[in-house]
Amino acid sequence: MKILLVTQMWPTPAEPDLGSFLLPLRRELIAQGHQVEVAAIGQRGGGKGKYARLAADAVRTARRMRPDVVFAHFLFPAGLAGLAAARAARVPLVVMAHGQDVANLERAPLRLSTRPVVRGAAAVIANSRWLADRLTAHFPGLACDVCDLGVDLAQFDPDGTAPAEWPGGAAAAGGDVTHPRILCVGSLIERKNVLALADAFANLGRGSLTFVGDGPLRGALEGRPGVTVVGRVPHDAVPAWYAACDVLAQPSRIEPFGLATLEAMAMARTVVATTNGGPPEFVTPQAGVLVDPNDPAALAAALAAAAAMPSPNAAARVAAAAHDVARQAAVMAGILARSGTTDVS
Repeated sequence: MKILLVTQMWPTPAEPDLGSFLLPLRRELIAQGHQVEVAAIGQRGGGKGKYARLAADAVRTARRMRPDVVFAHFLFPAGLAGLAAARAARVPLVVMAHGQDVANLERAPLRLSTRPVVRGAAAVIANSRWLADRLTAHFPGLACDVCDLGVDLAQFDPDGTAPAEWPGGAAAAGGDVTHPRILCVGSLIERKNVLALADAFANLGRGSLTFVGDGPLRGALEGRPGVTVVGRVPHDAVPAWYAACDVLAQPSRIEPFGLATLEAMAMARTVVATTNGGPPEFVTPQAGVLVDPNDPAALAAALAAAAAMPSPNAAARVAAAAHDVARQAAVMAGILARSGTTDVS
């Protein structure tokens, strides 16, 4: 099957983490025998003109490669670019919702811009049941498939990954490593609840907290005792950070799926994850602790409870294995193939 993947987020040497979550899916689709070409935006910022350029690139690529199906990631604006490409090549469109694109539907202009994408798609995929429910609330009667991007169990292998050098990991006296080592991966923004996590860590009173990521709240995190902000790292460097930690903490205010949580579980790490979103669909009691992100006392208690669980945690790896990227890619390929039989003449 020839697939044109259209996305508004794709990693480049200058932006190594941008859309990196799509790389394993593309790699696995190719491994399963499909041809996958990409039309994408590889930069943050740059103005709205980049979306028009994405649409033009997608249409040109579709006319050249004659795909069997166009697979767009994010309802808007990539979904609209994908719809233009699908119409140009006279093939079906499949679009996948990831989270913020569904949240944007609360705004009437974006909802109006998204409507032709949803109506014109042969299939719509959401990365969690939680997200699918919110999408169908905006578009009643929409048939929405649920399939997440999965995790590459070979890439996130606790037995084959050397841990990163943990910043400030040695105590001043005796050189003993301070535990628990708590890690948070992602953008340093309000939605990720990073300030509440830092406050809960301070209440824990031991160990260290490292943030891998960047964003507007970086300045409010730097300089706190026991807290280090590493900044953005390439996707292939992330497993080493999971390997170095005892607990991954992702207590987001809203988390449509929670890929970092799943990746850490694949690395056999205990997790603290939000109850508000997709994590309850895959975080088992043996793999970690689910917490109300709006309850500071519960968050501090969750960190303590997670720190008392095994590290490494074999049960977390078992739970993550149910979301192996090879399995998820095969499900998506089935949806794409089914949609490819749609008559668009």
